[in-house]
Order: sequence, then structure tokens, then C-alpha cells
Amino acid sequence: MKTIISYIRKYFYESDKRLLFFTTLLTALLIFANYFFHIDNRLHHDPSFAKRFAGRYFIFLIAFGLPYLFYNFINQRRLLQQPRFIFLVLIAPAIFSLKAGLILNFKITSNPASNDYWNHIVYWPFLLLLVFFLLYICWKVFDKGQPFYGTVTGNLNWKPYWLMLLIMIPLIAAASTQPDFLAVYPKLKLIFDETVQLQLNWLHKLLFELSYGSDFVGIELFFRGFLVLAFLKWAGKDAVIPMACFYCTIHFGKPLGECISSYFGGLLLGIVVQNTRSMWGGLMVHLGIAWLMELGGYIGGLLK
Repeated sequence: MKTIISYIRKYFYESDKRLLFFTTLLTALLIFANYFFHIDNRLHHDPSFAKRFAGRYFIFLIAFGLPYLFYNFINQRRLLQQPRFIFLVLIAPAIFSLKAGLILNFKITSNPASNDYWNHIVYWPFLLLLVFFLLYICWKVFDKGQPFYGTVTGNLNWKPYWLMLLIMIPLIAAASTQPDFLAVYPKLKLIFDETVQLQLNWLHKLLFELSYGSDFVGIELFFRGFLVLAFLKWAGKDAVIPMACFYCTIHFGKPLGECISSYFGGLLLGIVVQNTRSMWGGLMVHLGIAWLMELGGYIGGLLK
């Protein structure tokens, strides 16, 4: 744990405070706009893929591109004269907008309820493969001289990450007693109606949670692997800050407290990856918290 604390201290001592202040303010404005105007909710329920993609692309580009534009201006860099940098800044929101906007409807079974369930089981692994494929192309074109984004293990010390999870347990337990938390978790009750839920046994639920967990692999690979490690050569350690703002915007459909905390969580996980060059510790924490929240939702629902 001391190692991670030293990473954080060093980072905030050496990072560009002007960029951090600007990006934090931008994040706060984006959060306010979303929860006041219900932007994400409208995009989520829009039947048009083109509109969902365009709307999210606009939000993601603001969250990711504006901090880099500000960084370029205050540091008098020549990033806007670098075609590769511009391409990566433009393609990153497009990749995640594609992921966020896709809706699958495969004909897997003739039973509508069962078909709905299996489509969701396929959905998250499919998105993981899609993100992996697109990032692999980016890596082959721009970064094949370094290991694939964040996938190195090295001599990673797992103890600090276990401690982080232990710290989160009482916080999640407390949250599991709150109505707004139980309205969102476990995810299964948000996605399926009661008719489908009654048909699911514990094996179905376990498979759902494993599928849901695969989504976090893609998220860590994209945000901590790609958005940090592919941009270090352009912005150094400050690449963590635009990533955290972008990361916060993908939580716009979550409870407000979770959305706000995601910005600071993004900074923390980004700082760790910037130092270790590995996403695996962050994935362990992120996935562990997600599954703890799912467990809290199941237990909280039973005790309600």
C-alpha cells in the first residue's frame, strides 16, 4: 500500500495542476449537464444507433479532447501538428461510442424470454472481442514497439490491491442499505423483467455475472491500457487526467455518487498504470468492486 501511496504523492507533486484544475472543472460541468438534462438517459433509449453513436461521440470527444486542447495551449506543445496524435484522439471516442451504442439481437432460441437472456450473455464478451480487435489494430499501427496496452505482468505486487478491496467492503455494505443503490444493483433485475428472473436458477445468475465481469476487462484495457499507455509519449504522466474525465462520462447512467467517484477512481487507477505499465492490478480492484456491488445488491434485496 505504501508503494501506491508514494505513486499518488509523486504524481500530484509532478502533474500539471492547471490541467488537473481545468479537467476537474470540465468533469463537474459535464456531470451537472448530464444529470440536469438527463442526456445519457435520452441517448440510452433512443432507437436510432446513429443518434446514440453521435451523441455519445460528442460527449466523449469533449471529455477527452478538450483537456488535451487545453494542455497543448498552456504548454505550447505542437500536438495539433502531429497527425498520429490527432487520429488517436479522434478514434478513441469512436471506439467506445461504438461499444456503448451497439445493441445485439441474435436469434439464439425460439423462446423470447430465453433468447433475451442468452443475448445478454453473449453481449459483453462480444464487446470485449470488438474492443480488443480495434485496439490491437491501433497497437500494431502505432505502438508495436511496446507491449500490448497494459497486458504485461512483470513482478506485480498484488497485496495493495487486496487491501483496496478490503477497504471497500464496509463502504459497499453501507451503500447496499440505500434505496438508490438497490434500484440499480444487482444488474440482473434492471435488465430482465420478473418473468425472466423467475426462470433463472443460480447457474444462470453465475453465468450472467461472469459475462458482466468480462465487460470490465474491455474497460480496463481501453481506459487504463490504451488511453494512458498509448498517450504517454504525447503528454507523459498528464495523460492520466484526460482519461479520467472520459472515464467519468461512461458512468452517466449510474447513481450520482458513483459517477462522481469514478473520476477520482479513474485518476487513481491511471496513476497506478502509469507507474506499473500494467492494467491487471486495476482490473482486479475494478472487477472486485463491481462483483462486491452485485453481491451487495443481492444481499440487500433479500434483507429489504
